[in-house]
Amino acid sequence: MTQYGGSIVQGSAGVRIGAPTGVACSVCPGGVTSGHPVNPLLGAKVLPGETDIALPGPLPFILSRTYSSYRTKTPAPVGSLGPGWKMPADIRLQLRDNTLILSDNGGRSLYFEHLFPGEDGYSRSESLWLVRGGVLRLDEGHRLAALWQALPEELRLSPHRYLATNSPQGPWWLLGWCERVPEADEVLPAPLPPYRVLTGLVDRFGRTQTFHREAAGEFSGEITGVTDGAGRHFRLVLTTQAQRAEEARQQAISGGTEPSAFPDTLPGYTEYGRDNGIRLSAVWLTHDPEYPENLPAAPLVRYGWTPRGELAAVYDRSNTQVRSFTYDDKYRGRMVAHRHTGRPEIRYRYDSDGRVTEQLNPAGLSYTYQYEKDRITITDSLDRREVLHTQGEAGLKRVVKKEHADGSVTQSQFDAVGRLRAQTDAAGRTTEYSPDVVTGLITRITTPDGRASAFYYNHHNQLTSATGPDGLELRREYDESGRLIQETAPDGDITRYRYDNPHSDLPCATDDATGSRKTMTWSRYGQLLSFTDCSGYQTRYDHDRFGQMTAVHREEGLSQYRAYDSRGQLIAVKDTQGHETRYEYNAAGDLTTVIAPDGSRNGTQYDAWGKAVRTTQGGLTRSMEYDAAGRVIRLTSENGSHTTFRYDVLDRLIQETGFDGRTQRYHHDLTGKLIRSEDEGLVTHWHYDEADRLTHRTVKGETAERWRYDERGWLTDISHISEGHRVAVHYRYDEKGRLTGERQTVHHPQTEALLWQHETRHAYNAQGLANRCIPDSLPAVEWLTYGSGWLAGMKLGDTPLVDFTRDRLHRETLRSFGRYELTTAYTPAGQLQRQHLNSLQYDRDYTWNDNGELIRISSPRQTRSYSYSTTGRLTGVHTTAANLDIRIPYATDPAGNRLPDPELHPDSTLSMWPDNRIARDAHYLYRYDRHGRLTEKTDLIPEGVIRTDDERTHRYHYDSQHRLVHYTRTQYEEPLVESRYLYDPLGRRVAKRVWRRERDLTGWMSLSRKPQVTWYGWDGDRLTTIQNDRTRIQTIYQPGSFTPLIRVETATGELAKTQRRSLADALQQSGGEDGGSVVFPPVLVQMLDRLESEILADRVSEESRRWLASCGLTVEQMQNQMDPVYTPARKIHLYHCDHRGLPLALISKEGATEWCAEYDEWGNLLNEENPHQLQQLIRLPGQQYDEESGLYYNRHRYYDPLQGRYITQDPIGLKGGWNLYGYQLNPISDIDPLGLSMWEDAKSGACTNGLCGTLSAMIGPDKFDSIDSTAYDALNKINSQSICEDKEFAGLICKDNSGRYFSTAPNRGERKGSYPFNSPCPNGTEKVSAYHTHGADSHGEYWDEIFSALELAEIYVKNRYGQDAAEEEKPYEITELTTSWVVEGTIHSDQIAEGWEDIEDFGETHLDFLKQYGDFENGIPVHDTIARVVSCISPAKFHECFINWMRDCHSSDDKDVIAIDGKTLRHSYDKSRRRGAIHVISAFSTMHSLVIGQIKTDEKSNEITAIPELLNMLDIKGKIITTDAMGCQKDIAEKIQKQGGDYLFAVKGNQGRLNKAFEEKFPLKELNNPEHDSYAISEKSHGREEIRLHIVCDVPDELIDFTFE
Repeated sequence: MTQYGGSIVQGSAGVRIGAPTGVACSVCPGGVTSGHPVNPLLGAKVLPGETDIALPGPLPFILSRTYSSYRTKTPAPVGSLGPGWKMPADIRLQLRDNTLILSDNGGRSLYFEHLFPGEDGYSRSESLWLVRGGVLRLDEGHRLAALWQALPEELRLSPHRYLATNSPQGPWWLLGWCERVPEADEVLPAPLPPYRVLTGLVDRFGRTQTFHREAAGEFSGEITGVTDGAGRHFRLVLTTQAQRAEEARQQAISGGTEPSAFPDTLPGYTEYGRDNGIRLSAVWLTHDPEYPENLPAAPLVRYGWTPRGELAAVYDRSNTQVRSFTYDDKYRGRMVAHRHTGRPEIRYRYDSDGRVTEQLNPAGLSYTYQYEKDRITITDSLDRREVLHTQGEAGLKRVVKKEHADGSVTQSQFDAVGRLRAQTDAAGRTTEYSPDVVTGLITRITTPDGRASAFYYNHHNQLTSATGPDGLELRREYDESGRLIQETAPDGDITRYRYDNPHSDLPCATDDATGSRKTMTWSRYGQLLSFTDCSGYQTRYDHDRFGQMTAVHREEGLSQYRAYDSRGQLIAVKDTQGHETRYEYNAAGDLTTVIAPDGSRNGTQYDAWGKAVRTTQGGLTRSMEYDAAGRVIRLTSENGSHTTFRYDVLDRLIQETGFDGRTQRYHHDLTGKLIRSEDEGLVTHWHYDEADRLTHRTVKGETAERWRYDERGWLTDISHISEGHRVAVHYRYDEKGRLTGERQTVHHPQTEALLWQHETRHAYNAQGLANRCIPDSLPAVEWLTYGSGWLAGMKLGDTPLVDFTRDRLHRETLRSFGRYELTTAYTPAGQLQRQHLNSLQYDRDYTWNDNGELIRISSPRQTRSYSYSTTGRLTGVHTTAANLDIRIPYATDPAGNRLPDPELHPDSTLSMWPDNRIARDAHYLYRYDRHGRLTEKTDLIPEGVIRTDDERTHRYHYDSQHRLVHYTRTQYEEPLVESRYLYDPLGRRVAKRVWRRERDLTGWMSLSRKPQVTWYGWDGDRLTTIQNDRTRIQTIYQPGSFTPLIRVETATGELAKTQRRSLADALQQSGGEDGGSVVFPPVLVQMLDRLESEILADRVSEESRRWLASCGLTVEQMQNQMDPVYTPARKIHLYHCDHRGLPLALISKEGATEWCAEYDEWGNLLNEENPHQLQQLIRLPGQQYDEESGLYYNRHRYYDPLQGRYITQDPIGLKGGWNLYGYQLNPISDIDPLGLSMWEDAKSGACTNGLCGTLSAMIGPDKFDSIDSTAYDALNKINSQSICEDKEFAGLICKDNSGRYFSTAPNRGERKGSYPFNSPCPNGTEKVSAYHTHGADSHGEYWDEIFSALELAEIYVKNRYGQDAAEEEKPYEITELTTSWVVEGTIHSDQIAEGWEDIEDFGETHLDFLKQYGDFENGIPVHDTIARVVSCISPAKFHECFINWMRDCHSSDDKDVIAIDGKTLRHSYDKSRRRGAIHVISAFSTMHSLVIGQIKTDEKSNEITAIPELLNMLDIKGKIITTDAMGCQKDIAEKIQKQGGDYLFAVKGNQGRLNKAFEEKFPLKELNNPEHDSYAISEKSHGREEIRLHIVCDVPDELIDFTFE
């Protein structure tokens, strides 16, 4: 028997007992807080979830505090933390005559009916069970049956015990009583008290946490000890008011001061409940089974008290005061101020009803609160106002409407128990949530565009499957203990988890999709002790007693050691070689100083709230200023220049003025999306669809990019106009949503002829690894891997090219390419030590200083030594070789702008470029436009030199996206060279045309009439193909990097010989009966393409063989239909690169060096040996040399190697660094392959070395040595906000290139869902896990919201209709046309078309009508196009969509009659092919005159079986269904009734026995009653005349129970 919980009379309806920190949240019902913080719904000052003790382990003892100034009507007794405060153990069950009242640790009171032994009560609003003991087992179907069996038998059988839980996975909260020592004169046992208190916890594995309560004495019944699930013992030191008063007097005497007033007793009652005056003074760790020796000599936490018994201070384990609290003099326990150590004091004022009216912040925003019935107005000190409109009372009070500061309004809807059902944004769009009626778990989320995500759970409330808007599904399986044992990702990858301990939820091994197994061992505290990868290589971890990682030991002798201070703050990190980095903090715990191994110090200063206001590195200072709302309003660079920011009332950036005065403005719509941006007069508008996906942009009133998506929401193509050319990118995906193809196309401006096309295809192995890439016009590139994907080799087609050997850390140690062998070694600290070839001239040895900076590269030919500033910038290079000794200094201003060489230009007075725009250097004069783009560069004429007007001038012109599109170089005002550039919509350069000065037939020098054209092809962000009229050069990169590996060169003439038809094309072109062409469905084309690739690879699958056999074909027959394959002659070379990825040599397969070069540190070519005239244009990673301009194209920008910087500002703005032109200031160690620079890498945590790494330590995320520590840190920072807002937050855990872990920023979700991938790991780092505030599974990951409605992924593509159809006509318009024709023909049978020509005629006649729903810019397509497109559409899919459309049009509220009948389709009989006529069963809506459903059946006798299938498609609730007599079957009638419809019972005279039985019960003569309504119709049909008499009458009693056998 299950009782249902009663109403909640106080506290919150939104947060449960058993939250991760033990916090129940009456402090914030409805999830609403304001400021620091206040709950305006209650008018209460609240402090949710401040944790004082949290040691790791199973069922850990977590001591957390929550405060609320809200005074309930039936308060529980004051706990040991004083009035207003609650701890997790403050739970009490009152036993009354017919009622049970559960008062939890947040002040709520939950009412349940009386329970008999073995019964349970359930509160839907709290998802909380209360169970009474007394039975050995619960019913097998009960959700708690398995959890019940985890309890000891004596607890299950005790009828006096009560247990509470909020999850079928537990834990149980045991509610019992404190055993009392009987008095000497007591004979009988004392009766049990009329209440129960918390005595312990039991999890689903039987592990326990026990609360020890005193049995006698002044602390009788109080908790004085705790034993956690790992066996640690904690002693809770309690004091009475008298003891605290005596202690205060003794301290005053010892201090020589006058004792303050400290009463020996307290009043027995406060507004917060009865008060016995007992308080918690300190908590000690008294037993630690893992670390039994040297227990802490100080308490883990200590508390200070006011004379009135109020919590005044909290001291951490180092005895440092971390919190202080002040209370109202009149109202005991009412908090009026609090502060964190090192932070400002926040003060509060209350009205006469005890509600907070003011929140005063001396260093930030202050707030005032005005309370009215069902309305709260909040005004901050910037005069911004929010109005909350509420419904409900106490714990069920919810904000149903919110007026924002900008006047916009959002609304929310809740069910009867306070669960969110819908949210309407400021634009009026509604997102709907469907919680399970019983559990409250979200089962469906429907976004405003109608796309839905569905979630499914098992009996234990665990997610078993989630299906996203794109139809992809996540699946999870669990064992009997509720542990995750298998997870199938949306892309089909399967991960399995194994456990060796039946009493642990920690896996001992995982098997990934590749079949590789990784094993883990854990401490008794649940900390990772060792991790062994699939190759058997192990990493070990050491921890201290507080759970902090102290050492990591990796293979190859690499170790790292970490030290902490008494507060638990990281103070030192030391590597294997003893290089130590130290850290210092201020009183508030902010990192103030990083001390490098060489003793250099980098400092950061903070404002009152811990925001960085000044950073100093090597004597250079940057500063940041904030307004009262904590928003950055000004940055001051090292040069003293300023960037300023302005915001709207909703804290959105609306204006940014850069260091150079460039101003950009931003405008947002009601929902916060950017809809308009202005950049120095350049106006861009952004347009979105209903799913908030970008659809197109307009710049200066003209359309720029267009995005298109398929029905699954995947991006299909992006297009725009570049220099008059239509340039597009098209994508293809498999059914698992994985990218399988990317194609770039360029069309002629006038003729639309295809000028260039480049496609890269990707394939995946059975384990889901992307191990095959098929470059355009090249054989497949196959990556050979071992384990979980470590690279072992590479093949081009069937030819192995490169082999890799790796060490126990999976680092490359040997690379082989024919006779070429490169060996690599590393230092004990893991840095690159040497790279040696079997050709000595390219040997390199690397030397590093203590700070991790590369200071020397030695080779047989020369040695280069590097010097750095204290900021980590490269300041000079000293090169020595035979007969060579040269020093080259690099001078920069404080902001990193290049200055004249002080040795070569000692008289220069330049010290800085305040706006970062270099106006002159030793060689050129520079000019910029208002966007900061370099527009002109002219030769500098030194002073004293006579001008001859022969200066060369370079001019640069840009498009609206600041991309270089036109370049000229002139001399004597005559053009020397001119070039133009085309880009795809992603900003990737796809073509360049260059005109050079030459002598024409008349002898005159002028630019060539015909340009030299170069085309470019891409694979993502990597340039893979360069082609001109002579040759094509293709580059294969090392996986996941911009380091080139293989170069393939093919003569253009050879390429022409490779052109051939695909097998599908060949069959289509000759497949007609008359020898003409036919059009295959897309599915058949895909199957033929797959078959062809298998035949070419000589690996025809069994599936393909079976398919061919079913068609009566063989592989040999299909092979004979294929065009012959021509293999062109190709030159293949290996790139030999330096440690950054800069090519130094091209090596042939025979081991010969056929090209080599030498560069300076910034990528300038110094020497080149090129006897074979090979074109090698790759420079620093991601860069391509342009000979015409001398610039390096660097993906998003152009790089000037002479200046070591870019010619335009960073497209990502300040995210790329404060100097918007800057390349890495230490190019020896740092690269920028995308042209986006350093600041973002530092802020995101992606970089670890050099200036970027140092900067990252100050502005980047905190980093840890374990996933567990990282997750704990992330959750600890966001958990309180999550609890109070009643929203889930999620993010990813990433690993950087040094093996350390950090978390991405938390992504704010909804009540039961957030998507961590909205906060992705930065480039160059690896995703290893995820964190969610609402829980995690046994292995620390929580993927159930992977399809959250907040993440409508827009990065995938699937072209549904085929490229030809998509390019010629819009398929949806043709679908609209044919569908309209079908509907019209159904309504007017005399207008039914006989062929495609008739459909074309129909479209011409109804064009105006059709244009209401489609563009039809080119008019009605010709009938051939209509036939071709329609033939590509899957009939089954179209049928399904059509029926769904009809169903939506056919409202369920209609009182309609649906006529179901079968007909034979005329002209469908084909005697020559022995094909019978087609029979169709249709459902006709008489109200709408529409066929709303239709299904085909081969024979008329099959109507009986087809009608139920048709009914499945229809919504017939409340409708009358009519069929002929054949359809009046028992099964059909039952189905109609089950679907909520009514049916008309038809009887024909030719159904002899039925007709006779019916006549006996209801003679037709009785119908001859003039009172009955009747009418008759007559018609000729089927060769006969039919007269139908219709009589309407009441059903006789005889027919009510009429049956016929």
